[in-house]
Formats: sequence, C-alpha cells, structure tokens
Amino acid sequence: MKISIVGTAFPLRGGIAHYIALLFNALSVHHDVEIITFKRQYPKLIFPGKSQVEEGDTEAFRVPSTAIIDSLNPITWLEAGRRVQHRAPDVLLFKYWLPFFGPCFGTIARVAKRNTRTKVVYICDNVIPHEHRIGDKLLTSFAFGAGDGFVVQSRSVERDLLSLRPHARYEYVPHPLYDGFGSAVPVAEARRHLGISAPNVLLFFGYIRRYKGLSVLLDALAHLGDRLDVHLLVVGEFYEDESQYRSQIARLGIPGKVTVHSAYVPNEEVKYFFSAADAVVLPYTSATQSGIAQIAFNFDTPVIATNVGGLAEIIRDGETGLLVPPANSAALASRITEFFTAVDRSRMKMNVRAEKKNYGWENLVAAIEKLGS
Repeated sequence: MKISIVGTAFPLRGGIAHYIALLFNALSVHHDVEIITFKRQYPKLIFPGKSQVEEGDTEAFRVPSTAIIDSLNPITWLEAGRRVQHRAPDVLLFKYWLPFFGPCFGTIARVAKRNTRTKVVYICDNVIPHEHRIGDKLLTSFAFGAGDGFVVQSRSVERDLLSLRPHARYEYVPHPLYDGFGSAVPVAEARRHLGISAPNVLLFFGYIRRYKGLSVLLDALAHLGDRLDVHLLVVGEFYEDESQYRSQIARLGIPGKVTVHSAYVPNEEVKYFFSAADAVVLPYTSATQSGIAQIAFNFDTPVIATNVGGLAEIIRDGETGLLVPPANSAALASRITEFFTAVDRSRMKMNVRAEKKNYGWENLVAAIEKLGS
C-alpha cells in the first residue's frame, strides 16, 4: 500500500511525534510511507511548553518528514492536500487528539480525496478532549466528515466516536507499546544516575495538566506520613502554574519526599526514570488511554492508576498494577501502601513483561490495512 501520514513528527517533539515515528517504522516494513508534518504546530500564544522542537537523539524517532503545514495558515492546508492528492495514496492517516486541528485536517483530507481513491483514516487519541471548549464537537465533526475509517484505542473513545458518528467504520486497537526509548537499566544504576537513595520510588511522568491529578497524588503521599519511606519523582513540563504544586508540597510538609524535574526529558534519559521507579502512578481524574502506561510497560514497570477511561482496559488490577477510584487521595495512599507491603512486586513485573506482548505495533498496522482495503 501507499500511505501518507499527516501529523506531528521529527524534528517536533512529544508523545504524538514519538507515536508517528514508531508507526512509520512499523508500516514501512511492508508499505510505501511518507510523513507530512508541521512547520508550525501551535502558535506560541497557546503553547504552554518551553519548546516544540526535539532535543533528544533517539534513532527510533528520527524519521523522514516534509514540513508543510502551518496550523493557522489555510493556504498551507491546501498545499498539503494537493501534495497528497498528487501522490494518490491508498490511505491518508491522521493522528487526531485535539479539535484545534479539525479545520486543518478536514481541509487536507477533502482536497486529498478529490479524484482519487484515497481512504482517510483517523487514529483517535481523543474524540472529546479532556478540557472541553465551546465548538469542540463542531470542529471534530468537520474533520471526521471526511473520514472513511477510524482507529479507537479505548472503549471510552469508541463510545465518543459513536456518539458523533453512529455508523462509523472503525477498529479497536489498544495503544501500542512505546518501545523506542531503549532497554531498562538496573535499578541501582538508574537511581545512582538520578541521585536517588530512597528504598521505594514512585514516578509521575509527562506533561502536567489539571486532569492528570498530581494534586491528588501529593495529598496521598502526605497520607502515608512516616509509615512508609516513599520518594516521588515528578517529571515533566508544567502546562499550568507550577507554583501551586510547589506550594502544596510545602504546605503538606513533604518536600523531602518529592523531587520535581520540571523540564522536558530528552529521549535518552527516559529509561533512567522508568528503571528507577518501582511503579508509575497515573492519578488521572479523566482519561481515554495513556501513552505513559505504555512507556512503563516497555520497561516492565507496574502502574498504579485511577479507574477512568481506558486505563482499566490495559492494567489488570493486582496483576500488572493496581486500580483506584479517581480523586480519592486516601484510597490512593492505601493502594500505594499495599503495593509496597503486600504485593509480590517481582511477580507483578513478570506479569507486565508477559502482558506487553499484546501491545505490538503489528496490531495497529493490521487495522490500518483492513480499513484501507
């Protein structure tokens, strides 16, 4: 098949770019694939991060792409659409996560489909975003109106898709493994590299936004008191006011139990944080699925997560991690205590190692081939 992918890609950074790079590598085994990406993805006015450009140097994510699209310039949408139209691929793939891109993607798709047999497939991270805004459904409906097929990665996204497109043709494929960050390193080496001496380590990783529930996790850490010697690594850029979390840490009296690394982590450093952690904690108040869970699984690291969205679809309670109700710091503290005092953690890591075989990229490739046929 001839396939064109439109979305975030190297030299842009972040989880979407990593996903598209790994998808490109998987599809390229048997298909002719190109990537069209952004020359400007977000205007600086609405981008809360420090940089949109990749700083790491991991080969798995360094894939060829052509930067054409300016998210604010419709002329570039037409240019990208005409490029795809001229190539006339069998499948035009979009990674969809934010209604902001609905007009851009919908325009590219409509131009690309003119006088071609190209089928448009959307891989849906979200259909309805975590942080709702007026007009979200309208923008998404415009984009999806040009779609011939959809991939959903959780049952909650499946429900959202069908609420918008009741007769949509789609495939359900759980989020594949993020396996581009290298192999795990020994725990002692990872903790030495990070300067951590605590016997029990938890990791909260990724962009920090309100719905990800970091404040709940900090409260849970305070609930533990001195009963358990646990150190929390908070790692990622703050997409909201960092000072409120710093103030909460001070107010709760836990500054010695928390290390905040408030910066984007270069790709080659990711393995140290996940290898140092006994468990990754996802205390989300809402979710569809989580790429962070699939990074954790890549490093055989169990996950303690809230039972929201698609998290319970990939985390088997008591087997590959633990589940807790959302926005309940006491319950989260109880399960953290259980994890460190009553769980056979070696067995849980072995379960994760076995479970991650279910999340290969070949499953997503097969779904795309089916939708494109």
